[in-house]
Amino acid sequence: MNFPSPAQVRLDGPLGRALALSQTAHLARFIQDQDSPPIALFCPKHTAHNHEGDWYGEHAGKWLCAAAQAVERTSESGLASSLRRVADYLVSVQEADGYLGTYAPARRFMCRQVAGPRTWDGAPGQRTWDIWVHSYLILGLLAAGRVLAQPGYVAAARKIGDLCWQTLTEGKIAITSLGNHHGLSATVLLDPAVELYLVTRVPRYLELAQLILQQANAAPALELLPQLLAGTDAAYIATGKAYQLSWNLVGLAKLHQATGEARYLQAVQLAWESIRQHHLTLGGGPWGGVAHRSREVFNPPQVFSPYGYVETCSTFSWIQLNRELLALTGEARYADEIEKSAYNDLLGAQAPEGDNWCYYSLPNGKRVFTTYWRCCKSSGPWALEELPPVAYGVTGEGNLTINLYGPGRATLTTAPAGAVQLEQVTRYPFEGDIRITVQPERAAKFTIQLRIPSWAEQAEIQVNGTAVTVPALPNTYASLERIWQPGDVIMLQLPMPPRLHRQVNRNLQESRAPDGSAVSQEVLHFDYAAITRGPLVYSTGLIDGFKREETIRLPAGSGPDLLEVSAPAAGSEAPAVRLNLGYRAPLVFSPYFEAGGRADGTWRLTWLNVAPV
Repeated sequence: MNFPSPAQVRLDGPLGRALALSQTAHLARFIQDQDSPPIALFCPKHTAHNHEGDWYGEHAGKWLCAAAQAVERTSESGLASSLRRVADYLVSVQEADGYLGTYAPARRFMCRQVAGPRTWDGAPGQRTWDIWVHSYLILGLLAAGRVLAQPGYVAAARKIGDLCWQTLTEGKIAITSLGNHHGLSATVLLDPAVELYLVTRVPRYLELAQLILQQANAAPALELLPQLLAGTDAAYIATGKAYQLSWNLVGLAKLHQATGEARYLQAVQLAWESIRQHHLTLGGGPWGGVAHRSREVFNPPQVFSPYGYVETCSTFSWIQLNRELLALTGEARYADEIEKSAYNDLLGAQAPEGDNWCYYSLPNGKRVFTTYWRCCKSSGPWALEELPPVAYGVTGEGNLTINLYGPGRATLTTAPAGAVQLEQVTRYPFEGDIRITVQPERAAKFTIQLRIPSWAEQAEIQVNGTAVTVPALPNTYASLERIWQPGDVIMLQLPMPPRLHRQVNRNLQESRAPDGSAVSQEVLHFDYAAITRGPLVYSTGLIDGFKREETIRLPAGSGPDLLEVSAPAAGSEAPAVRLNLGYRAPLVFSPYFEAGGRADGTWRLTWLNVAPV
């Protein structure tokens, strides 16, 4: 599936508002020129004496990527000027050998570092994020070069790639020795290496990507591709770091695109299934951190906690991974995951003014906006910019697809009809009635594919007021093939009854009796319940104004009156959902992303304890 450029798509509704606020309140202010703190890090006077080993330089590359996509989407001249100033400055301070980092010469990735015991997270003796920072710089310079039509930026990205190639070959330094989490934080270079190849078609960059994968496979504590193909759960690959592992999977998916090697796609899909089944919140964010030293590491697959941490960076890389798999396979399940993550854990991490983000979001927990330098301040805006192009697509057969729902419009091209404008008029994600107006350049026969969400049962479709009988099964595309005339109208109706979800956290202790027989004893059992409606997860605040948790007693049978859709709360577009328990006043829920009024420090309660029967 091919995606349109951001300029061809306009998103309105909650996603459109989030994009607009992010552009004006964050992208336009966070970085403007070489004097902005994240870019001043690259000043030669600073780098000459910087022996710290942290990640702060990543903001430059991330901002270049997000700002380039925003400029392409909106043609906003002020942001375009900032993008050019920043890229020009970075190119001007790039050293002759291609180095464009923030570290002093003795700490750069081209130098062998002092050996020492690795820490719990598999970090080398001296902490380093140098390859990590350069990986984002490659992607950012390629994006800026494409959008601003500046080949000099692409040349700068190539110089970084050449330096990496030289270091790993002539320098004989293994990529896995250059990053923490047993190398996962350095093998992310796989993605930009493939991007360099796809942009330039220079074979050396494809060879660089294959060398990175070869070294990642050979590292005893990582064994990336062998473990993926063996079906190893994501929690047990290296340290199970959610963000880094997902970014490695993005690179591996792109390597499949570049080479056609089937094993790479198979490995990515196995890992995707592991993450989807065991490591996502109800709102689509990869979670971990319970009883771990790191809040960003996947928990074992049998563990569940409503207090799991979702790093916004992990939500971002999960959206990117699903984007790649959607492009490669055209399967609706990947678009379904993007939409779920976007409307819940991504929007739920953004500050209402658009200028800040939560580093961590929790299904049950406090909303806390992060500090200036944290990684998620740049990942969130970039994740939002990924959404407009993936909202629509064109298959290899020329079929037009609608992947994400919400008010807005797109202009796509298919050979029989030329340019086709698709406009959605809807209150989605708050209501399930979607009116799609089709405006082809000329009347022609072609196919429009409508994604039927995984939660949507008994979806109904009409064209110009007449019901159409095509398969409309959850998590598939309903295909409408006909001669489309200008002004044709599709009506898609997706029923949105509220639903109660149950989750059990259960631990069994297995042992053997003296006679050798198996003995199993349950030592832990917690039962939880949560509510969704359509694509939205629902949450409430402090119970009775002060309780962070609540144990509820569900009525026998849990009949149709248990969950009741009611009028939106003041200032909200979304219908509320009332949980009618009978023995106490109803509990009122609103969408997770706006629960608590989106204010810093407010409590969100998604999972409620269920009393044992």
